[in-house]
Amino acid sequence: MDDTLASQLSTLGHSHRLAVFRLLMRRYPDAVPAGELADALGFKASTLSVYLAALRRADLIEQHREGTSLRYRASLNASETMLRLLFADCCRSRPSLCSSLLRPLTEGSSPMPDRKYNVLFICTGNSARSIFAESILRQEAGDRFKVYSAGTKPYSELNPFALEVLEQKGHDVSALRAKNISEFQGARAPGLDFVFTVCNRAANEECPSWAGQPVSGHWGMPDPVKAGGTDAEKSLAFQQAYGALRNRILAFTALPLDTLDRISLQKAVDDIAQQESDAPA
Repeated sequence: MDDTLASQLSTLGHSHRLAVFRLLMRRYPDAVPAGELADALGFKASTLSVYLAALRRADLIEQHREGTSLRYRASLNASETMLRLLFADCCRSRPSLCSSLLRPLTEGSSPMPDRKYNVLFICTGNSARSIFAESILRQEAGDRFKVYSAGTKPYSELNPFALEVLEQKGHDVSALRAKNISEFQGARAPGLDFVFTVCNRAANEECPSWAGQPVSGHWGMPDPVKAGGTDAEKSLAFQQAYGALRNRILAFTALPLDTLDRISLQKAVDDIAQQESDAPA
């Protein structure tokens, strides 16, 4: 077996190093500060540093400096190479096994069917950002998408500043409510085509796998709920969050979904995540 592959598998064989790698994969294409990783996973800074160094030596993650902060991002190229080498080694002896393992990927090489797609936006509280995203996509392309939102730990009430912004923008808020992601799991849940996290905290959490392998994206942005100052300053933070999400959603609705295969579509969704999160409303 290739030495690099052996090193990568050995590195990921440690449960805590694997947890760091999985979190960075969920947050991709974000470059996440080391401090945030330590807080999200409950590791001491010195311990996390050891794990990050091991993952870097195995070429599974990348590091760069932004100001005084070191940030880390999953290396998709290295991960793809690792899986290809693993499958190639396996398939020389068990081609029938690899055929069944690779079938979901090969099935995803054709464009998505032309129909109405189910989209779920997730944040922690489901009181502002995910509610914004749900409302915007429904208004902009409700004929093409069935839109939902949910929270990993939803609040009992929606944020009043968020509702005020939506009403100012002409959205009907009467049917909006905070929901738990459990409503979108199980046999009676709608089949999802796209799942987006719009806050870093939700992306940091371990969520269950979604049935049907929907295209997923992380469009994290600052939480307007945490904005301080006067009511006017708080309202501005919500306006900025609305504007940033609207820009991303407009880019998403412009994608030619009926011509893109799954790999191209995933790349397009990741590219949208790179848009500036502080766009004007």
